[in-house]
Amino acid sequence: MPDTIERIKCLIIGSGPAGYTAAIYAARADLHPVMYTGMQPGGQLTTTTEVDNFPGYPDGTDGNAMMVDLQNQAERFGTQVRFGMVTAIELSKDLGGIHKVTVDDKTELEADTIIISTGASAKYLGIESEQRLIGGGVSACATCDGFFYKGQDVVVVGAGDTAAEEATYLSNICKKVTLLVRKDYMRASKAMQKRVDKTENITVMYHTEIDEVLGESVVEGVRVINNQTKETEVIDVTGVFIAIGHTPNTNLFNGILDMDDIGYLITEGKTTKTNLPGVFACGDVQDKEYRQAVTAAGTGCMAALDSERYLGALL
Repeated sequence: MPDTIERIKCLIIGSGPAGYTAAIYAARADLHPVMYTGMQPGGQLTTTTEVDNFPGYPDGTDGNAMMVDLQNQAERFGTQVRFGMVTAIELSKDLGGIHKVTVDDKTELEADTIIISTGASAKYLGIESEQRLIGGGVSACATCDGFFYKGQDVVVVGAGDTAAEEATYLSNICKKVTLLVRKDYMRASKAMQKRVDKTENITVMYHTEIDEVLGESVVEGVRVINNQTKETEVIDVTGVFIAIGHTPNTNLFNGILDMDDIGYLITEGKTTKTNLPGVFACGDVQDKEYRQAVTAAGTGCMAALDSERYLGALL
């Protein structure tokens, strides 16, 4: 244990578009940011093979390459990017207070400001073939990846508003969309159900679950099972979209920061301010509405500016 605890002006917890953008802006403002990447450097986007909708990439890119670009840009301005996991935190309630952080259960740090960009994790079914084909036709974001399945047949798994929205979005791009619903009803709002029902190229299969995603390196189909009759059927598709929700990565902040009933951090108005001074949240950890790389990056910029202004007001 060192004699003195490292003091950081701006600590960024989590990487990804939000965290790296916050780092770029914070570094350029001489906040000397230090980022701890978490266990998945680059976040959800590293599971996406192709990114075609992020500004500045006219020929597209892939998620990993984009994260490398963002990291290099952040480091060029002086950001310290460290691999590690924040495992404990003690946040001050006082204006100008010092926040205490423990990394990997052993390294203690102090921070004047903290930017939380821990993101959210998509929920998956958990079957081996699905996990193996993530990025090869299995996706948890239709607006991110739907373009690549233009004119093709796809399936969407889920029964809530998210699944209904993904299915209707894909219906404008794809030839046919099959919506797989585990029970005999949808949980989506009546308005969303009506939209699904009125869309000619969406077929809803109730009491249906995926038994296996077919294909070696890319999706070639799905074998589904009727959970009432136990009958199986193969559906020829090239894309599988899992729309059963996301889990915000906020367990570390339970009982400390204000959250909604799902666990997303609540920020003040149009800012990234949490309920504690000097603590800011950006990206998917506080955004359950858009969940796009470009919107996450925008809130990362906001968090860095909010952090800079907060420190400036203390002088």
